[in-house]
Amino acid sequence: MDTLIRPTAPESPSLGDTPDVTGHDPIAASISRRALLRVAGGGLVAAGVAACAPVVAKGPTWTYPPGSTSGPELSSAPSGSPAASAAASPSASAAASPAESPAMSHEPSAAPSASAPAMDHDANALAVVERFLGGEGASMDNPGNVPLEPKVVDGVKVFDMTIEEIQHQIDAKKDPIAGLGFNGTWPGPRLTVVEGDRVRAIFKNNMHESTGVHFHGQRIPNNMDGVPHITQDPIEPGDSFTYEFTAKTTGSHMYHSHHNATDQVGRGLLGAFIVEPKDPAQRYDKLYGATQDIIWISNDALGGFTINGRGFPATSPIVATLGETIVIRFMNEGNMMHPWHLHGMPMHVVARDGYALGSAAFTCDTLGVNPGERWDVVIRCEEPGAWAFHCHILQHAEGQDGMFGMVTALVVQEATAGSSRAPVAAAARAAGSTAFACTIPRLT
Repeated sequence: MDTLIRPTAPESPSLGDTPDVTGHDPIAASISRRALLRVAGGGLVAAGVAACAPVVAKGPTWTYPPGSTSGPELSSAPSGSPAASAAASPSASAAASPAESPAMSHEPSAAPSASAPAMDHDANALAVVERFLGGEGASMDNPGNVPLEPKVVDGVKVFDMTIEEIQHQIDAKKDPIAGLGFNGTWPGPRLTVVEGDRVRAIFKNNMHESTGVHFHGQRIPNNMDGVPHITQDPIEPGDSFTYEFTAKTTGSHMYHSHHNATDQVGRGLLGAFIVEPKDPAQRYDKLYGATQDIIWISNDALGGFTINGRGFPATSPIVATLGETIVIRFMNEGNMMHPWHLHGMPMHVVARDGYALGSAAFTCDTLGVNPGERWDVVIRCEEPGAWAFHCHILQHAEGQDGMFGMVTALVVQEATAGSSRAPVAAAARAAGSTAFACTIPRLT
């Protein structure tokens, strides 16, 4: 074995000749605080920091969050301003390697000056919250997750589906992007069947490229698994493919493209496939008394960080009555893990990937959902107010212009506040949230 020999530092102070009897380094064992300060004079700490500073490799330019205009505009920011300092923040970096974590240390922002005024974070943050509470999400066209009723043909539940190129808006102020949709929406329709149902899903490809559809989480015949060149030929433009199987695995599942999937799923070819237990007593409305069953599909590709195809402030709030029980089915169709955090009350986690956890169920307020995973949670709405509900990777949720991306709210209102779940701002005020004292239009 090679022996590591410590070099002798020149002009080092005498540290004594006491032999080491502990097995420790005699230099380290005998050095005193006074000797350390006499040698270092404070410079040792600085030198150690400099020696440990991360080396940032040069690499291709990248922006963070992807495709977002919610964060600071770097190109027009004056040097030394808070916005310019964001070049060394999670919002964007022209010199950072893609392997660099957005949370790595950076230089602090310079103090505002007359030539570089401070960004008005309060005004910008309030403006997007007003848009959210004013009902921006509900005002937008082509909502996803709309239940699709099947036709029943000889006892088979038949879903007629199209796959097409669409123009999709992430929020009301951003220009539409070139997305993809099942039946014209992102996410596609919510398909719900019962355990043991025979299912026939017919997909007509109206795109200009080939595709394939995978029913994620279902145990189905191999030739219906939806992976082109493995189990089937691609569905060419203008062609159709019929998937037929018996729904066996109960719970929360997905259907999505499995061909050029990074692009196609990232652009919107995704949807929820729910298999209810055959025994009605095992369904969430009976088992937990749930009165709302909410699909929550996250994505983080085209259009940035989205919940059900929208980014804050166009995400849809959840409005519940005090004492109500709701179920949320988290589904991650993106490329990153997202830890969902609810303020004010806990989530009781009851199923993973469609399988009931039983005695392994647990309670938390932050739940990490990996790509491809589904987690079902039960929330008892016991605390009135408007509670933030967001991804706790903060770069996915808030920047210098306020909140964006993976943010919504759970608004819990008193039973006397009104029977409608639509007027979000009014419900928030009725629930006692003083932050929403400004006049905000009611939803229609």
